[in-house]
Amino acid sequence: MTATTAPDAGPISLAPSPAAGPGPRPARTAHPPRLRALDGLRLLAALMVAAYHYGGRTGEIGKAWGTSPREQFPTASSSFAYGCLGVQIFFVISGFVICMSGWGRPLRSFFASRVSRLFPAYWAAIILVTAVFALPWVAYEAVSPSDALVNLTMLQQPLGVDRVLGVCWTLWAELRFYALFALFVVLPGANRRRVVLFCAVWTLGAAVAQAANLPLLDVVLMPEYASYFIGGIGLYLVHRYGHDALAWGIVAISFLIGQHYAIAGLWHPARMENAFSYRSSTGIIAVVAFGYAAVALIALGKLHWANWRWLTVAGALTYPFYLIHEHLGWVVVGVLHQRLGLPSYATLVLTVALMLTLAWLLYRFVEQRLTPLLKRSLSAVRMP
Repeated sequence: MTATTAPDAGPISLAPSPAAGPGPRPARTAHPPRLRALDGLRLLAALMVAAYHYGGRTGEIGKAWGTSPREQFPTASSSFAYGCLGVQIFFVISGFVICMSGWGRPLRSFFASRVSRLFPAYWAAIILVTAVFALPWVAYEAVSPSDALVNLTMLQQPLGVDRVLGVCWTLWAELRFYALFALFVVLPGANRRRVVLFCAVWTLGAAVAQAANLPLLDVVLMPEYASYFIGGIGLYLVHRYGHDALAWGIVAISFLIGQHYAIAGLWHPARMENAFSYRSSTGIIAVVAFGYAAVALIALGKLHWANWRWLTVAGALTYPFYLIHEHLGWVVVGVLHQRLGLPSYATLVLTVALMLTLAWLLYRFVEQRLTPLLKRSLSAVRMP
């Protein structure tokens, strides 16, 4: 998700806006092309996460395969294990996109845009997964009706309620980022100076939160994930204003901190007992660096050649795919591999294809219909 982004599916474009705040050069005023490469990167990150969930970890997916995924993919499972870092890439993309979409927007418009973008597909995914898990032949236990209802708020994690979707923990991180950005950037009005100050204060605050070991500060400032969002914001400043030592400094510091947290959360000794997979520290750093570098190339306009229309569709599918692929994937893998006897790699490819197809149906019949309606309704509401 989105992360996903959570991943913010949909075409990415930068509407022209007047330069705001001092900078090395005025902000661009010509209408640039859609950043379709960002849509493609978003889908790639989602497929990385899917590879991790289907073949790079243990748990319920092992029940779906009938054995450990390491036995199903003896060569590829070690690579699939790095797919979880697609979430970090999502967060970098989110920092870029949210800074872009919030620039020059009033708070009401920003709020309506975020809510209408996140919730329709999310509600549909909650209902769909709950309904499928309630089927008598499905081996996975559904959450209680009360917990399922709480999940519709997207606040189940802080309330300590069982999650319908395993990936929704990333949406809780996204919501907190949106709230911080709305309060300290969108509400007073975005400009370069304010965004730079926001990045600096959040970076320092997250470090203090880590040192203080106070749960409240951890919840608000998210030291484990803040650097990725901040890195994406810094890359948007590069996109908007061009090469700028201050913006690149934000990006560099965020990467240095981000790779530290990625290794702290994912690395373990190579022969650690009961560990499913081994990720080298070099490999973790390389994947995180790839995410930053890919967004940087997009920010600098180096990937404008990747302007294929199908990438817009790919980006639109990413968010619903991210929401549904894990839990429904367990069911599909079990049917295709254990009941129908399809080989492991055929099952993997077909499961991804089916999840993308279902994501398209959610996009076509849920998002395209409900998102504009919800956005118009919220935009008409007067903010207190």
